[in-house]
Amino acid sequence: MSRILFIANAGPAVGGGHVMRSLTLAAALTERGAECLFLADPAVEAILAAFAPDIGRRPVADLSADSIVATTGALAFEAVVFDHYGLGRETHEAVSDGRPSLVLDDLADRPLGGDLVLDSGPHRTAADYADLAPKARLLLGPAYAPVRPAFAALRDSALARRGGEPRRVLVSMGLTDVGGITGRVVERLRRRFGDAELDVVIGAGAPSRKGLSRIAAHDGRLRLHVDTPDMAELTAAADLAVGAAGSAIWERCVLGLPSVAVTLAENQRPAAKALAQAGALLWVDAEAADFDTAFDRAITRLFIDRELRRSLTEKSAEICDGLGTARVAEAFWPLLAQAATV
Repeated sequence: MSRILFIANAGPAVGGGHVMRSLTLAAALTERGAECLFLADPAVEAILAAFAPDIGRRPVADLSADSIVATTGALAFEAVVFDHYGLGRETHEAVSDGRPSLVLDDLADRPLGGDLVLDSGPHRTAADYADLAPKARLLLGPAYAPVRPAFAALRDSALARRGGEPRRVLVSMGLTDVGGITGRVVERLRRRFGDAELDVVIGAGAPSRKGLSRIAAHDGRLRLHVDTPDMAELTAAADLAVGAAGSAIWERCVLGLPSVAVTLAENQRPAAKALAQAGALLWVDAEAADFDTAFDRAITRLFIDRELRRSLTEKSAEICDGLGTARVAEAFWPLLAQAATV
C-alpha cells in the first residue's frame, strides 16, 4: 500500500477549496489502494473534521515552508500531493526528495517541482509552464478538474431538468465566507427576489453564519446548510446559483447550473474571465467598486432571461464533464507503481 502525503492549506483568506479538492483526489487514490495522510494545521483540521473525520492527518502548528520541510523529514510516505500556492520548487523538491509528486496550481507564477502539474483553468496552455515546470507532465484544462464523482452521477438528470422557471437559488460563497460575502449576497437576493427559495451553503466558522441563522429562523424561504456533505444534490436541485469562483465552479459546470460567479481572490479571476467569455457563466468581482450594481444586474438577467439560462447550461456543461478526478488518478498512479519497483 502506497502512503500519499497531502499538503493543502486553508484559512480565512485562502478559503477551503484547496483542502476540498485534495480530499476529492485522496478519495480516488484511496479506492485504488493508497493510504492518504494530510498535514493539518488548525484551519485544515477544521475542514477535515467536518468532511473527512476518518482520514489520516499529522497535526502541525502551521503550514509554512520551513515547518513543512521540518515535519515531513520524519514522516514515512511514498508520494506527495501539493495544493498550496505559498510553496515553490525548492520546497516541492525538498519534501518529495525523489518521490513521485503532483502539484495543483492555478497561478503559473513560480517555479514548480512536481512530476505532474495540474492546472484546470480553461485559459491555461503548456507555454505558461514551459519555464516554470519544464520536466513535468502537464494536466491542463477543465477535463482534469478534481470534481467528486457524485456530481457526474447526477449529471444526466440535472441537465434534463434545466430550463424551467427559476424558483430555487443555491448560494455557495466558500466555506470560509471571505469578508462576510455570503450575508451580503443573501441580503441582495432577499431584497430583489423575495419569492425565491434560497439554499445557502456555509462553513461552521463563517462570519455570516450567526446573522443568517437568525434570518432562517423566521424566513422559511432560506435554508442554511452548514458544512453540508450534500453539495451535489443541492447543485442538481437548484435552478440558479451564486457562487465563489474557486474550485466549486467546476461542480456547477458539470451539472449545467446557470450561475453568477463571484471572484473573491486574484487567482480566481483568469478562470472566471475565460468562462464568462466562453458564455458559460456570468462574472462579477467582489472587490469592484460597483459590485452591488453589477451583481444586481447579473442576477436579474439570470432570473428574467430564459434563453440566457439555456445557453449557460449548454455551454457550461460542455466545458467540464466531471470525470477529471479519475483522469488525474490514472495519470498519478503509474508513478507510484513505478516507484514501488525501484
